[in-house]
Amino acid sequence: MTAPAAAATRVSLAIECFGVRFQNPVLLAAGTAGFGREVARVIDVEALGGLVTKAVSVEPRRGNPAPRVAETPGAMLNSVGLANPGLDAFRAELLPWLRGLTRARVLVNVVGHSAGDFARVVAALAEEPCIAAFELNVSCPNEERGGSEFGADDAVLSALVRGARAATAKPLLVKLSPVLPDPARTARAAAEAGADGFTTVNTLPAHLYDASGHSRLGAGSGGLSGPPLLPVGVKVARLVARGTGKPVVGVGGIRSGADALQYLEAGASLVAVGTAALADPRAPERIARELEALLARRGARSVGDVIGTGG
Repeated sequence: MTAPAAAATRVSLAIECFGVRFQNPVLLAAGTAGFGREVARVIDVEALGGLVTKAVSVEPRRGNPAPRVAETPGAMLNSVGLANPGLDAFRAELLPWLRGLTRARVLVNVVGHSAGDFARVVAALAEEPCIAAFELNVSCPNEERGGSEFGADDAVLSALVRGARAATAKPLLVKLSPVLPDPARTARAAAEAGADGFTTVNTLPAHLYDASGHSRLGAGSGGLSGPPLLPVGVKVARLVARGTGKPVVGVGGIRSGADALQYLEAGASLVAVGTAALADPRAPERIARELEALLARRGARSVGDVIGTGG
């Protein structure tokens, strides 16, 4: 290949979403890489577009009883219970390391027992320069409404997003469940309340028993992740991207550059790698390289050239 021809196939993986520039579209998904520091010896976090931290809540959470993870052919069940050290410990002990990142963007996953909890966490972190955006995990139970998910009721979800919106000018992403009856409608309600984008999707509710008839997870049910989630996530990403026109982070079942491309063609602007990175910590970097090669073979000059091009 001549030098001019090689230059013609060069692909830029950089992309700007909700006012934030990412050096490439591959992120570490929430809950699978801790707060970044935990995986820094095996993953070059700075080579990625960014990371979504483990959940942060107002008070510390011990999480669910063990076992918290169970393997099943081709997939994984987990029920960690959003265990985290709480807001104060996050600020004192974990933020200092995140402040040292210069290329990878930091998105903080936020959870709460009530809508007010989300606003409290966001308000407390709103002025932190190293935080690029917040991801609101609205799939967790709303204890003020009998334990139903925040995202299951458009009015409740809208109130939650408005509260968080009032607490910060930084981008807000709403993480959606894969079992919503009408994901586009739910997303539009969140967008009207001030959401800047969406993460699709969270894990799929699931349950398994062991040979003795006991639940394999200590909490009973959990969330299914891994390859079977890919077509589900791609469909929801497509619906939400087309239904709102807002940026989407595609997550669920991504193991390769080809999987990442599925989400981009569906309309996602970024992708997040979770379960695959647990099995192979180098997977996110490999996926970014594979995606670049795929785009080059298609003659694309940038990630933006393929976003939303799927039929």
